[in-house]
Amino acid sequence: MAAPPAHPPTSTVRDAVLALCRATGMTTVFGNPGSTELRMFRDWPEDFHYVLGLQESTAVAMAAGHALGTGRAALVSLHSAGGVGHSLGAVFNAYRDRVPVVIIAGQQSRALLPLRPFLGADEPARFPRPYVKFSRQPERAADVPAALAEAHRIAMSHPRGPVFLSVPEDDWDRPAEPVAPRTVH
Repeated sequence: MAAPPAHPPTSTVRDAVLALCRATGMTTVFGNPGSTELRMFRDWPEDFHYVLGLQESTAVAMAAGHALGTGRAALVSLHSAGGVGHSLGAVFNAYRDRVPVVIIAGQQSRALLPLRPFLGADEPARFPRPYVKFSRQPERAADVPAALAEAHRIAMSHPRGPVFLSVPEDDWDRPAEPVAPRTVH
């Protein structure tokens, strides 16, 4: 007998990510936005606070200061490969100082990636290494929330440190199931 059809997810990647951020206390977001992140910021929730950095390294440095001050991981959103490149000095500092910074970088649409688009990263997960504890671009949009939960867990696990997640810009509106935060021991 065939299995009953699976119920389609009732939320989007964006919904699931914002719910996870609430659950982990990452409701202050630092960044320097660009076109690949716009879908994440549409209809920005009132319980979230966005702190604009005038340059990506400044945004990461502010996030690191917030993490040190609160004892929780801080979320920073960067604009594609160019923004990640600009941020690497501050990412290195967070790595050396063992500061839990969760970095989300925009990436061009999945359909464009084989064409090596402008501002796209050919191997985004390799770009910030070796100065992050975890680095991934999920294979499917539906995997983004679970990857973020794992990134947060790793950032908060001792020794703490920055983590990186590349998210193609068209993933934010795709279906995804909410995930619970991963326990940090």
